[in-house]
Amino acid sequence: MNRSHAAILLISLGASSLSLGGALAQDSGAMKSMPGMHMDTATAPAGSATVKLGDLDISGGYVRAMLPGQPVGGGYITIHNGGKTDDRLTSVTSSAAGKVELHEMKMEGEIMKMREIRGGIAIPAGATVTLAPNTMHMMFKQVKTPFKQGGTVPVMLMFDKSGMVDVNLPVVSAKGN
Repeated sequence: MNRSHAAILLISLGASSLSLGGALAQDSGAMKSMPGMHMDTATAPAGSATVKLGDLDISGGYVRAMLPGQPVGGGYITIHNGGKTDDRLTSVTSSAAGKVELHEMKMEGEIMKMREIRGGIAIPAGATVTLAPNTMHMMFKQVKTPFKQGGTVPVMLMFDKSGMVDVNLPVVSAKGN
């Protein structure tokens, strides 16, 4: 990936404003330090996608419009596990992209690093996990048509225990509102 593509990617994901202290979990202990583990869904734009799958409440889902020349898209969602059993978001697919990966962003020293999360994302019993800008997110690769504000992007979320669910994520502005 050349520097201009990398810059577009980081700008589109809002990497310039990483909040290191904003991640909290409903459960205490080690989860407090994990990005994206918190109860606040107030940052989701109006009209974001919502669906229920067994004990999972999935809300706040959206993707950002893509900037000209942007090779990838970012998607976000909040998952609350109201059950007594842990679950795991194992994968995401979309007919709008050749590949969807689960990613995380975090600071290592003074450098922002983004990596694919292999093995999925744990959704502990009684906890809420948020995939949001600057933390964990869905990365849409090989996008067939750039995401445009006002449209929707179909995704299928696959969970280890709860199964799968289709969700249409609204496309909001590239700024995320």
